[in-house]
Amino acid sequence: MEALAIGSAPPRPSLAAPTRNSLVRRPRTTAAARRPFAAAHMDPAAGGGRPSPAPLRCTSAGTESEVDAVATTSHAAEAEAVVGATEQGSNGSPVVDAASVDAPVDIAGVDGIRIRRRPVTGPPVHYVGPFQFRLENEGNTPRNILEKIVWDKDVEVSQLKERRPLYMLKGPLEAAPPARDFVGALKASYDRTGLPALIAEVKKASPSRGVLREDFDPVQIAQTYEKNGAACLSVLTDRKYFQGSFDYLDAIRKAGVNCPLLCKEFIIDAWQLYYARSKGADAVLLIAAVLPDLDIKYMLKICKILGMAALVEVHDEREMDRVLGIDGIQLIGINNRNLETFEVDIANTKKLLEGERGQIIAQKDVIVVGESGLFTPDHISFVQNAGIKAVLVGESLIKQEDPGKAIAGLFGKDISHAGAA
Repeated sequence: MEALAIGSAPPRPSLAAPTRNSLVRRPRTTAAARRPFAAAHMDPAAGGGRPSPAPLRCTSAGTESEVDAVATTSHAAEAEAVVGATEQGSNGSPVVDAASVDAPVDIAGVDGIRIRRRPVTGPPVHYVGPFQFRLENEGNTPRNILEKIVWDKDVEVSQLKERRPLYMLKGPLEAAPPARDFVGALKASYDRTGLPALIAEVKKASPSRGVLREDFDPVQIAQTYEKNGAACLSVLTDRKYFQGSFDYLDAIRKAGVNCPLLCKEFIIDAWQLYYARSKGADAVLLIAAVLPDLDIKYMLKICKILGMAALVEVHDEREMDRVLGIDGIQLIGINNRNLETFEVDIANTKKLLEGERGQIIAQKDVIVVGESGLFTPDHISFVQNAGIKAVLVGESLIKQEDPGKAIAGLFGKDISHAGAA
């Protein structure tokens, strides 16, 4: 497989490209862990025999071949290739220049990111002998639920990568069924029905609503969605907050469901892209509030190598403007849920598609997906008039006795192939 050429030495599991703009600080406790790698860039003759770090500058993979190289080379080969140029943390996430580690970072000023990727001042729990202390401050307390989810996901992904590094995914990736055309399925549905294509969500629970469906059979739900006109499916894979699972994604694919599958996960590390593809994903979600621009560009290149689509989600004008400035975007999702208050307002969709933004989207032939707050035919009509060509809907369907039949109620008509006939 081109994207996973394995040499004699096991490849380094970290995948994320070092990016100049990824300025979210790591906990200071990880500084020591970075020194062995940084030693490759030190001159032991300087400073009276004591190594002194050489200046670091961050670069990003500029071509697909460079992305391939970063993703597949061994630790030693990568260190040789980037000597004197880059530094990367032990879990593959970008690290700031060493000179700026102690400088305060305005997260909102870094590529428009609104979510801190990990606690700035380290975890709040500390141990002194047998005693445990919890020292909370602004640097280690999540500001909203999305930030809390991302911090927990950072720990979870680090543990997963230790147990299953990239080279161990080579077999599952080669055995995975070919990726299906997610974008093409949305366009075909829109052309067939004249209504926004439906991405129906297989979702058991949410942090704000709790358990949405007790009798939850992901395969059965996926099959009834497909039968009743869904163009694609979204499968929640986060276990802690949404009671999802990658096993659901795998089971739906193996059950013979033909709808392309979106892996609905909180992607913070490129390793997750490979893992999602190995489980049968045809598309992934990338959240602009979490990922800097260069991370999005880098992950888009990996998705292209793997044959997957990427739905890039935005919440406000700033994030929309960032994403419209990135080449290669095919799908943009507008989430109508406020990240701070969790309130939902579908007028957000219309606001983000007005004026020049709407013209740019039309010129680039980008499919815009409406997300959150869609429960009635009037809601569907409203976002369609605003310029939406697809909708991602979960709660308003999954809570119904028959989620598949609820699709006709959502659109005000039967959008299945049988209904159209």
